[in-house]
Amino acid sequence: MEFCNYFPPGALGDIIGLHSRYYASSWGFGTFFEAKVARELAGFADRASGTDLILIAHDAGVVKASLILDLNDPQSGARGAHLRWFICSQDCRGTGVGRSFMARAVAHAEQHSGGRMWLTTFAGLHSARHLYENFGFTLAVEAQGDAWGTTVTEQEFRR
Repeated sequence: MEFCNYFPPGALGDIIGLHSRYYASSWGFGTFFEAKVARELAGFADRASGTDLILIAHDAGVVKASLILDLNDPQSGARGAHLRWFICSQDCRGTGVGRSFMARAVAHAEQHSGGRMWLTTFAGLHSARHLYENFGFTLAVEAQGDAWGTTVTEQEFRR
């Protein structure tokens, strides 16, 4: 496994595919979700700056894990850096890659946003929530919504 802090060729498609396949098989999310991830990730890639953090783990040129810390999201405001597109493929889960990425993101946020970070997710992702809480995130907002294309209990965590 190799690690990099940029988008190697094909990485955007791989990240979209990782999200699409996982959330379709585990949560029934469909094309709406895949298109949303594609639009938002492409928008980030177009405006990414040197202060943003891009973490990619890849094997044989295929992305196995990603985490983006968007320090310039226009929707962030006082919430700080927006943690986005954090996912590990099945063969990366339990290897420490996710925890390592999260530690690097928190250190980067400490340096660039006073440690303030936020993320959106939904209820039921227990392992992810446990990891977020281990790194000082707390649940700030929770409500039913359909931002993912299906109705779930949406959550916003802040640090």
